[in-house]
Formats: sequence, C-alpha cells, structure tokens
Amino acid sequence: MTQTNNLTRRSLLNRLSFGLGGMALADCLNPASSSAATTQGLPNLPHFAPKAKRVIVLFMSGGFSQFESFDYKPELVKRTGTELPDSLKNGRQKLLGMSGNQAHFTLAAPAVKFNQYGKSGQWVSDHYPHLGKMADDLCIIKTMKSDAVNHDPAMIFMQSGNQLPGRPSMGSWISYGLGTEQADLPSYIVMVSRRVIDQPLSSRLWDSGFLPTQYQGVQFRASKDPVLYLHSPAGITAGNDQSAFARYKEMQKLKQATATEAEIEARIAQYEMAFKMQASIPEVTDVTHEPDSIYDLYGPDARKPGSFASNCILARRLSEKGVRFIQLYHPGWDHHTALCTAMPDQAREVDQPTAALIQDLKNRDLLKDTLVVLATEFGRTCYSQGKYRTDPVINFGREHHRDCFSFVLAGGGIKGGMSYGETDELGFSIAENPVHVNDFHATLLHLLGINHERFTYRFQGRDYRLTDVAGKVVNAILA
Repeated sequence: MTQTNNLTRRSLLNRLSFGLGGMALADCLNPASSSAATTQGLPNLPHFAPKAKRVIVLFMSGGFSQFESFDYKPELVKRTGTELPDSLKNGRQKLLGMSGNQAHFTLAAPAVKFNQYGKSGQWVSDHYPHLGKMADDLCIIKTMKSDAVNHDPAMIFMQSGNQLPGRPSMGSWISYGLGTEQADLPSYIVMVSRRVIDQPLSSRLWDSGFLPTQYQGVQFRASKDPVLYLHSPAGITAGNDQSAFARYKEMQKLKQATATEAEIEARIAQYEMAFKMQASIPEVTDVTHEPDSIYDLYGPDARKPGSFASNCILARRLSEKGVRFIQLYHPGWDHHTALCTAMPDQAREVDQPTAALIQDLKNRDLLKDTLVVLATEFGRTCYSQGKYRTDPVINFGREHHRDCFSFVLAGGGIKGGMSYGETDELGFSIAENPVHVNDFHATLLHLLGINHERFTYRFQGRDYRLTDVAGKVVNAILA
C-alpha cells in the first residue's frame, strides 16, 4: 500500500507554497475577495439578525433646541415671563454650571407655534413642516440625557461614549465590527455643511482612537477633489500608481521585523482603499445625473455643493452603494442670543432635506434597513439666557442643557409614529423613560445586530466598548 500521508518537511513546504500561491492568484483575479481592506468586519459579527444594515446620522452641532422643534410645552407658554420655580432651582435637580452666573431664570416660550401631524398626532413646530408630514415614520425621543454640558466634551461624548478625546467614534466602532458592503468605498464617511460656524469641528470627532487607523471616518469635501490628495499629479497614470503601490506593499512587508503586523496591515489597507477610491469616488459624488424630481424633493439648496441638502443626496447615494456609516454635520445651533431670528433660517436648511432623505430612502425600499438619526450634543434650557426679550432685533437665547433634549429616529427597525419619554411640564427635567447617551449607543448597536456588552476591543490591558460600563437597549422604540 502506498503511504501517501508520510510527507517530508521539504514536500510539505513545497505543497504549502502552491497553496499560498493559489491564494495570491485568486486574490489578484478577484479583488473583491481581498481581506486586506477588511470589508467584511469581524468574523463573529453580527451576533444576531440585524434590523439595520447602515446608519445615517444627521448631527446638528451646537445644541439643537427641543423647545422650538419637537417638545411642545403648553405650560411653558402659559408661564412665560415668570421665574423658574424654586423647587427646580434649589431642589434635587440643581441648575447646571453653565447657568451659574445668571441673576434671573425667566421662563421663555418658543416664538413659534406647534401643530399635530399624521395619524399619530405628533407635535412638531411650524419650523419643521416637512418633517411634520413624515410624523408617522418618525420616533421622537424627548428624554435624551448626557453627562456633558459644554460643546467639546459633549460632542465627543455623543460620538464616542466618553468626554475625553482618544476613544473610537461610534462610526469607527461600527466600521471595525461590520465592515462595508462595498469594497471600493470607505465604510465610514463624514460630510460637513459648507456654512459659517460658531463651534469648530475637528477630525477627532470621527477618529478611530485606539482602533486601527483604517476605521477612522473619511471626510468628503465640497470641492473638485472630495477627498484630499486622492487624484494623481499631472503625468502620473493609474498604471504608475498601481506599480508604485505594489513596490510599497513589498517594502512594508519587509518591515515586519521592526513593526507589528497590525500596523503594517492597517497602513496597507489604507493605501489599497485610496487606490480603489480613485475610481469609485468621482462616480458616487457626481450628482449631475440626478433627475430634477430629486432636486425638487430635497429643496432649493439641493444644487449647491456643500449644502446640507446636497450632502443628504450624497448620503442617499452612498447608502445605496453599501457604505455602513454616514455622518452629516450641520453646525451653527449654539443660539445663546437671537433665537427667534436665527432658528427659522437654520431650520429651513435642514427640514426639507431631512424629510426628503427619509422619503427618498422609503421610495427606494432602503428605509426599512437604513437607520436615520437626527441628533445633537445637548439641548437648551426652558428659561432664557440673560434678560428675556422678544424684540425682533435683540431677542432671547437659551443656555446649554444636558438633562433632557430630543432626538428623531426613522427606519432601520424603529417604530414610526411614536414619541418616547416625557419631560416635566416645563421641560426642565425628565418625568419618565430617560434615554442616556449610553442607552442610545446600545440601541444603535442592537439594531445592527450587535450585543453592546460583547463588542469589545482590548487596549492597554483593558476591554473597552462603545457603551463603556453602562447602557441598555431601549426596546420600547424597536419595531
């Protein structure tokens, strides 16, 4: 009998080399199968069947006022001009530090009317008539709660679950865990509206922290080159780039003796993605072929590159391509003064495009597995900042308020046509069903099929997670 199983060391290595060569050849012939760009995420995820495949976060940076949008308070209207009750000023819920220097805390009604919309009868202000018409698709959370009361730590906390920079953003966590459905595009893309801002936005809000660097958000800009340094200089062909990258990859492999494999793989993955994006980015960001009906749907700003409306169209196109996490930042909501005059224009910029994005996804049968979130870092006080005025030129503003504010969610496994949680009659504190930032993150991961307590990354001897050591899924808002 022939002993075919007795292999010499030389024979074994010879056979293994053919196997590795076959793998390399298969990778060359089928680039989509490459694992270097880590498009498929972790092998053990998702933990269970997801309700959402992708997420679009519309982030209103600066502190979006719930009183002028989604939290209707008739009692606040009745008591406008009176002082905040002593029971709230001196009771168990003390005033936040941002208001400590005020002499008076005058209750201030919103300078806008509210109406009920849809079969659900949800209250929405007249600043948001288009979103009002989508009321039966929306879940309005009125009891969001944060730990931070100033912009920078509050925005970082909302993105990463920690007030200090250095932790991975939620988009990076999701990109790391689930990858993308499209190997030629990043799994995490960020866009910032082109407008005058009152609070600076930095890339640390979409940073990968201690996760490998290929999971950080890629910012698309409203310019000829949506991604900086993506296009080759004049005279450099795609073949030149491909040849140079091949030599670079060989050099990086030689550095394994002095650098960890993870560092090398992360760097190679970034270069591979950059090379692929040279072909994919121009196509996906070219909105000139969108029909007039789409521009009409998204509103008058839709044809302005860099506008929130234009970015919403891009977000829909990217979601169609399988991009896992898309985040649009729209700054300018820090209304300490002139709220009555500033809010209408600000709301107009986002109302129709946001409603259009939800409707557009719904028309394409994408809303059912795309979660859309209208978010902010904290809310605003029910009392005015400084002296209460309704003068059309010098009108009142509102201070920062972390204890209760509003989010809006749609699609991706969320119940439509409902409000969740209640604030007290003045909107100063939460009366029932609080939703902490950690709870929001836990729910977000749950919709994507991830158990937030099992989704960890070991760094410097500790297992970290997006929800830190807290967070519970808000089951009541799940479809």
